[in-house]
Amino acid sequence: MDSQTTDLSRLKIVRKDIGPASSPHPWPRKIVWTVIVVCILVAVGVAIRFLAPFAQTVEVIAVSLASPSQALTLLNASGYVVAQRRAAVASKGTGRLVELRVREGDRVKKGQILARLESADMAAALSRTQANLNVARSAYDQAKAELKDATFSYERKKNLLESGLVPQAEFDAVEARYDRAQAAIASAEASIRASEAAVRGAQVDIDNTYIRAPFDGTVLAKNAEVGEVVAPFGSSAFAKAAVVTIADMTSLQVEADVSESNIEKIYLGQRCEISLDAYPEIRHEGIVDTIVPTADRAKATVLTKIRFLKIDDRVLPEMSAKVAFLSKVASDVSTQPVVAVHPSAVVLREERKVAFLVQGNRVVEMPVEVGGPVGHLIEVKKGLHPGDQVVMNPSTGLTAGDRIRIRSKD
Repeated sequence: MDSQTTDLSRLKIVRKDIGPASSPHPWPRKIVWTVIVVCILVAVGVAIRFLAPFAQTVEVIAVSLASPSQALTLLNASGYVVAQRRAAVASKGTGRLVELRVREGDRVKKGQILARLESADMAAALSRTQANLNVARSAYDQAKAELKDATFSYERKKNLLESGLVPQAEFDAVEARYDRAQAAIASAEASIRASEAAVRGAQVDIDNTYIRAPFDGTVLAKNAEVGEVVAPFGSSAFAKAAVVTIADMTSLQVEADVSESNIEKIYLGQRCEISLDAYPEIRHEGIVDTIVPTADRAKATVLTKIRFLKIDDRVLPEMSAKVAFLSKVASDVSTQPVVAVHPSAVVLREERKVAFLVQGNRVVEMPVEVGGPVGHLIEVKKGLHPGDQVVMNPSTGLTAGDRIRIRSKD
């Protein structure tokens, strides 16, 4: 029995100190809190969805700069500024460019030297022709002296022949010498003229090494650099044809394409208003100078050239431009552009003229002061600026701070 008691005592479970009771699985409590947070967020979203005002769908338009003469505009066209007098100045001779005296933007006068080619070989040719001229002149002097002596002999023998003191054969020999001397004089004179022509040709060749401006103008581009070979008309694949490109800035005109269907609205001498994309706030007065008497079959347009009435130094070749053809001279209308907007963007609120300015996804009520009509737009004197986006035809329920959704233009 004792042994059994002892054995049973070994089977007794010894309990150690156990801490306070805790949940064997802590994760179910996190799930509960997560579900509670999600429910709160959903409830807040639903409340915002049903309690906040809906976003109104609106159409917007941009505030722009407009010319007061738009009311007189018959037709609009676009084109580019082109110099009517423009030249790629090249050399008449072939040679290496050794000097370039101008750069882009320089103003030059007619006949001014722009560049110079090497001319050592041509200078040598000139020296050779001048030496040949000196030889011809010496030959002429010699022939002249021979003619003088032959003339004396001829006159003396002629008198003796008439007196019967010399035979006819002796006189014939003297006469032949006299004729040869006259022929030698004519030959020497011809040789001198030929040598002088050769000298002039050599001088022209040297002068051709100096590249000069054909007219008053402005240098637009350099087409060659010092050290490059220049040849007339680019006769070599490795030679430059033009050295510089110049243009007469007083001959600038806008070349615009006018549709065939609208060409009857255009006539010579018609007044125009020109605006450059580079300076949209400036308007230039122009006049139709040329209507090219042919049409472009591919584009169905007629080229029209508009001349500037006043030259502006800011106008440069190849600038893009827009032309408004006017029905009459806008002498009493300012040519300065004004801020303008579509009339439907200005409404009356509490006896005030306002426009709803778009800022983000909301609108701001902006009081405005308007002027007279500008074509199909209306002038805005105060309140708006070019580039602002405003609501077109705002509803009576639209107020400051309302959320909006801009209607897409399909």
